[in-house]
Amino acid sequence: NETIQREFILLGLSNNPKTQVALFILFTSVYTIILIGNFLIIVLVLTDANLHTPMYFFLSNLSFLDLCYSTSTIPRMLRDLLSANKVISYGECVAQMYISLSSGVSECVLLAVMAYDRYVAICYPLHYTTIMSKVVCIRLAVGTWIFGFLQSIFGVMVIFKVDLCGHNKINHFLCEVPGVLSLGCGNIIFVELLIYIIGIIILLTPVTFIATSYVNIILNISKIASSSGRRKAFSTCGSHMMVVVIFYGTAMASYMKPRSSSLPGTDKVIAVFYAIVTPMLNPIIYTLKNNDVKAAFLKLI
Repeated sequence: NETIQREFILLGLSNNPKTQVALFILFTSVYTIILIGNFLIIVLVLTDANLHTPMYFFLSNLSFLDLCYSTSTIPRMLRDLLSANKVISYGECVAQMYISLSSGVSECVLLAVMAYDRYVAICYPLHYTTIMSKVVCIRLAVGTWIFGFLQSIFGVMVIFKVDLCGHNKINHFLCEVPGVLSLGCGNIIFVELLIYIIGIIILLTPVTFIATSYVNIILNISKIASSSGRRKAFSTCGSHMMVVVIFYGTAMASYMKPRSSSLPGTDKVIAVFYAIVTPMLNPIIYTLKNNDVKAAFLKLI
């Protein structure tokens, strides 16, 4: 029953025509917000001298990753919502998985780097400019991208080496690891175990690092004498923690569980959160209470 697939069919979020139209309108609006919000952050960081700091440098990298991630998934999903032909070629499926996986892995590492930046800023303020120099920030950012895009090559090769059974219908709205892996036939326990181990390394390692950083941050914030200083420090870190909880929580729910416990409907809803909702929330969460960004925006206008 093993076969070499040349194309796949993405079943999408719904097969109800009215629901598909409603979802098309909803996700078109969401994608517009993602494009405007993240592109605006990149422009502001590049053009405003007051935002030429490590925190905003990493934030602009996060915005670019979110643009890559969402653009690799949402336009294809929007097309499928209004089309009867939901066929995606083998090459397109590989490319979509690689780009989305690379962006996601890079974002995992980048969020840990951003936590380290806040840790140094709050716990070692007098040494901050020395530790987080321009050269160090560039190296951290480049290292994040290199790790994400190199590691994902291995991940995609492992997934598409799995022997696929006769059918080619992926019960998902994108070519993602759990969806493609569900087509595997025979004993794929080794591949599932390998994906699980990779998930532990890529997801749990940064989460542990972030948690350790924020424990130290909270301990140092509690020592700040002024209440306004504590509020400012908590405000800066609170937005980052919100992004971490949403992104890592949903990613772990999708990747760190056996195939036998996966429910296609649940997996698709979870994927919506880290592939679509998080890229939309990032610019809102990071800028809503940020006076520096609001000032830069008013100056740009």
